[in-house]
Amino acid sequence: MDGYDSLDPDANITITWDLMLDNGNTYDLRVSLYNFQLFRHVEQPGWKLSWTWKGDEAIWDMWGAEATKQGNCSRFRGQFLPHCCDKQPVIVDLMPGARYNKQFSNCCKGGLLSSMTQNPSMSAAAFRMNVNKASAGNINGDSSFMPMNFNLGLPGYTCGDPFQVPPTMFKEDGSRRWTQALETWNVTCIYSQFQASPAPKCCVSFSAFYNSTIVPCPQCSCNCQGLSGGKCVKSGETPSLLEQPHANEEDPQPLVRCSPHMCPIQVHWHVKNSYREYWRVKVTITNLNFVKNYSMWNLVVLHPNLGNVTQVFSFNYHPLNSYAYINDTGMFWGIQYYNDMLQQSGPSGNVQTEMLLHKVPRIFSFREGWTFPRRISFNGDECVMPPPDQYPRLPNTAHTRSATPTLSILSFSLLLLLIVVL
Repeated sequence: MDGYDSLDPDANITITWDLMLDNGNTYDLRVSLYNFQLFRHVEQPGWKLSWTWKGDEAIWDMWGAEATKQGNCSRFRGQFLPHCCDKQPVIVDLMPGARYNKQFSNCCKGGLLSSMTQNPSMSAAAFRMNVNKASAGNINGDSSFMPMNFNLGLPGYTCGDPFQVPPTMFKEDGSRRWTQALETWNVTCIYSQFQASPAPKCCVSFSAFYNSTIVPCPQCSCNCQGLSGGKCVKSGETPSLLEQPHANEEDPQPLVRCSPHMCPIQVHWHVKNSYREYWRVKVTITNLNFVKNYSMWNLVVLHPNLGNVTQVFSFNYHPLNSYAYINDTGMFWGIQYYNDMLQQSGPSGNVQTEMLLHKVPRIFSFREGWTFPRRISFNGDECVMPPPDQYPRLPNTAHTRSATPTLSILSFSLLLLLIVVL
């Protein structure tokens, strides 16, 4: 299954559709979006929720969100027209600072949704709308009000069909009284990296204090220079202003610095020091993309020693125990107002951390790439790793083996000397 991630097996974004009030000719709905993904978030330009009405419904008014287009409302007469008459409305979140009388709980984030690990309080969005019922000729059973063909407007996400669940319970702040929706339907949306992008978006390079070799990102990890979509900016040059995005409505296509790997993001893992009971790693994330800042970025690392992390410097860290008996995966992200924004390519286009890990007795080893991660993901997308046979290795031990004959000769000479003396 393309949408399955072993590091986050229950990952999804759930759309909850609550029928709150039936007014006869219209009804009130509360629509909520919940991001149940541990490390994948929704960044700018944000979600754009759409669906297809089964009949000729129209949205009379909205709070907490708005439709991008009003559509053709010529069938309505009167002083006031509906907010949206489109058969397939596209709904976007309000921006921070929206008019107070248009706000709703969990609204006004510009379509951003944090992951469950980084900021659970920012992982949900909601809006309310008043909808005109479909005409009698368009009614198809009791569930005619429930639309179909839901879409988040985000690359890589696919939404399933609505299914009815027990009514949602609500409790107002400061109250002990519970109320509930008349009916509740859920829609589950899952993410697939293969559907989101035909090529990877990041790669990993390695180095270690015990080896002078730096293992680079594999060649053509994300693209190849000279191929279609392989446009890049040479070192020392700056991109033309015409090539840079001038609006924030769409996610810009990467414009990267020329490199053998052609990736927008490069992660470098450096084994820095070894102490008696601890070892130290330095991790650097470099943004080689000239047209994008990465807000709310995060890094997920799979490594057998992450269960023994002692200290992490300048990054937030949280273990991801998707399976209770295994503790080998952790999530890193920036400190708010310090390095939670990864700037576009340039002098400030990188963030870095160091972490101290406790050596595991009888398990820890610098041999065969044990100190290097098994898997790294940036913003939920898996990065391309170097092949294991290229990992930095310990220095050649031939001198140790060649010392054996010398020791044997010395031992034999001492034995002869003892025989002569005796």
